[in-house]
Amino acid sequence: MSGIDEAVAAVRNGPRGQHVLAVFDTRAVVDALPRKRFPGRAFRRGDARRNAMLTGFRRDHRRFLRETEQAWAGVPEAELEQLGRGVFRKEMYGRIFPEAWQLVREHRAAGHTVLLVSDLSIYQVRSLAEVLGIDDVLCTEFATDDGVLTGDLAGPALWGTEKSEAVRKFAAARDCEIGHVYADTAALHVAGTPALDPSSFRSRTAPSPVDYARTVIAFVALVAGALTGVVRKSYTRDRQAMADALMHDATTATLRTLGVELRVVGIENARAPRPAVFLFNHQSQFDVIIVPKVLDGGVTGIGKKELRSHPLFGPLMRFVGVTFIDRSDTERAKAALAPVVSTLREGLSIAVAPEGTRSYTRGLGPFKKGAFHIAKQAGVPVIPIVIRNAGDIAWRDSPIARSGVVDVAILPPIDVSTWNPAAMDEEVEGVRRLYEHTLLNWPTTAM
Repeated sequence: MSGIDEAVAAVRNGPRGQHVLAVFDTRAVVDALPRKRFPGRAFRRGDARRNAMLTGFRRDHRRFLRETEQAWAGVPEAELEQLGRGVFRKEMYGRIFPEAWQLVREHRAAGHTVLLVSDLSIYQVRSLAEVLGIDDVLCTEFATDDGVLTGDLAGPALWGTEKSEAVRKFAAARDCEIGHVYADTAALHVAGTPALDPSSFRSRTAPSPVDYARTVIAFVALVAGALTGVVRKSYTRDRQAMADALMHDATTATLRTLGVELRVVGIENARAPRPAVFLFNHQSQFDVIIVPKVLDGGVTGIGKKELRSHPLFGPLMRFVGVTFIDRSDTERAKAALAPVVSTLREGLSIAVAPEGTRSYTRGLGPFKKGAFHIAKQAGVPVIPIVIRNAGDIAWRDSPIARSGVVDVAILPPIDVSTWNPAAMDEEVEGVRRLYEHTLLNWPTTAM
């Protein structure tokens, strides 16, 4: 087994309950930003505040403390909270280790107390903890006066022995036994069973020049494949046949050019029953390539109205009959979805992301009910498509893709015809839990 497999097995086979403490250092959760030299003096105060925050993520502890003394003094906490969330979304969410996400989920499933410990500030790590689902955080605290930072620390910086001592005190206060520690010994040394050294985690470095070049070529291949598919079936004068060929040839050419392999479990569930509402968890812009390739024809989709004007995907999505909705206007969105029921009754399946937007990690956002209502009205089942690692190929908002393997599990159809509309929230949450279970316990054969 690999290191991550052994760590997961240790959690699953070990004791359960809140008395077991799993400690995650930020070094084991998020990949460090590459070191860069900032100008000696920022042109705007906002630049200095942001630069200090980024310096911390570059694991330059002493420089981080030195810069924050000057840049954060006199800044309201609310302002730093907002800045920290912006930095996380723009710079850090794509650098979360997939292994860390999996391990946190395993510990939560075992009922363990999970702690994130960091030498950084709460303004930098709060979003990280929220995304991973970690409730307890220990970090370097900054002094405030009436909600405004003074530029001083409110206690010792959590570094070296201070960090280790803080963890021991937390364990004692919660009456926990330190069972699992995810950190390198230079950053954190406490009694317990080090389950995994983060040095074995996959690096989350930015795309390389080769990735940029390959992605550009892949977009060309996408357009060429789409045109080839339409021409190849134009003799039929059947729009659906041309749309199916467009999606097949375009997705095949794109994935082949990118060097992306799809490893699919449960492919038979994609073939029958049809029509159906296919639900997929949304991680990457390239999901619109992955899902049509897996379903291989006889399907259209639902997309946000902004995609209609996308210079590349817009024309292709319009040709294959995608329904565009305005998510900012609930009434218009409902009206736009009405024809989708007719589309299903006429025999064409629909693919839709019930989260409504791309997730920051492998975790799931809340599921919206619209797709389930559509399936119930049309009298068709919903079929879950669980994508495990599309975010490893391309981060949430990145147009650049890497080569690699994407795992896809297509689960058996779910009959929604007997669902009670009054209990729809509970039923939808049950489907979401099915996704969570599948992501944690990935199937090796059809379910």
